[in-house]
Amino acid sequence: MAGTASQPVRDGAKAARAVWSRDFALFFTARAVARLGDTMLPVALAAGLLQHGYGAGAVGLAMASTAAAFAGLVVFGGVLADRFSTRRLMIGADLVRLGTQALAAVLFFSGHVVLWQICAIGFANGVASAVFQPGVASTVPRLAADIQGANGAIRVAESAAQLAGPAVAGLLVGFASPGGVFAAHATIYAVSAGCLLLLRLPPLPPGSRAASGHGTRAFRADLVQGWREFLARRWLWSVIAVWCVYMIAVWGPTVPLVATEVVREHGPRAYGLVNSALGAGTVVGGLLALRLRPLRMLRAGAIALVGFAAFPASVGAGLGVPAMAAGAAVAGAGMSFWGVMWATSVQTQVPPDVLNRIHAYDVAGSLAMMPVGQALAGPAAAALGAGHVLLGAGAISFFVCASLLLIPAVRGLVRVEPAAAVSRGTPAETAPSRTRKC
Repeated sequence: MAGTASQPVRDGAKAARAVWSRDFALFFTARAVARLGDTMLPVALAAGLLQHGYGAGAVGLAMASTAAAFAGLVVFGGVLADRFSTRRLMIGADLVRLGTQALAAVLFFSGHVVLWQICAIGFANGVASAVFQPGVASTVPRLAADIQGANGAIRVAESAAQLAGPAVAGLLVGFASPGGVFAAHATIYAVSAGCLLLLRLPPLPPGSRAASGHGTRAFRADLVQGWREFLARRWLWSVIAVWCVYMIAVWGPTVPLVATEVVREHGPRAYGLVNSALGAGTVVGGLLALRLRPLRMLRAGAIALVGFAAFPASVGAGLGVPAMAAGAAVAGAGMSFWGVMWATSVQTQVPPDVLNRIHAYDVAGSLAMMPVGQALAGPAAAALGAGHVLLGAGAISFFVCASLLLIPAVRGLVRVEPAAAVSRGTPAETAPSRTRKC
């Protein structure tokens, strides 16, 4: 009896040791505080520019400068991450953003706020993010034996930070000024850089090779190799192709139209409640991903993603605030669970020597169509009505999930444990020992 009762405790302790270590705790802290700062920034940017006489268009332009730099350069960041030390690149990126956010704080404190300067700072932040982000993919497998558990823990922390960030920023703007938020954001990047500086990354797994060669030709060759490795994995490019449709028809229109519809019908407090429910749902999804270990991860993730349809559909149907909040919570849980399954699949199925480049193509492809969906949301709402567009987004969400499940390479992909993932060196579709997994 005692032995039976103690077994779950021993299993839980073993699972915790597979994730938590001094170095993973440092990386976890760096990611959590960085996410907190990133969710504070839009509040400070909007409040600060509006206080200095700029309108919503200026706020959008400032945010777009960061997004454009990131989306346009993240693929090149992936090549750099495979050629050089990812830890040093991430520390350098954090230090650059520490400087840019400190400069922004000085501009807002002094009252000398010029839009082109804010956009230039945003562009520099986007470039730094493009250098930083690819290295995240290869760092997690090097720090934790339980890669899925590590991704789940990071997702929970980032979701909690996303809940807290806007509230903290609102308090800082109210009691101090927008400059205070930028100063806090700069401090957060200092904390992140300090954690990464203390981090000790283990050596790359045996058989890994860093990209080599010098000059433009070698850089271009690495870029092309990353693209070929991306295309060699049918499950990978199939998901990105479907995701482009998802961004245009579901996520892109959902974000702006939900905001406008909920605020117009129920007020900003109701929108805050719905947004908080979405964030709480993502925390739940991350916790579920810590516990559930499906053999076919993308199949399970696609089934969970069906829940996202409840978010746009509940708003489009004109339901009450409690029903919309419930729909948002279900959507957040489904999206979060899918995110952990997807990240873990990429990190365990792709060889370490090209993982950063593959992750960069993944990020670029996933985000490329989001601005298109956001740009089309207004005209579509004007032509069809916002409610009908949101209902359509909910319906298309089902279609997207069904498409993922209909692709054999996606639904049949079998999880690879870290010990097996270390020895990988060939694409999933060409490795004789793994053709059954795709």
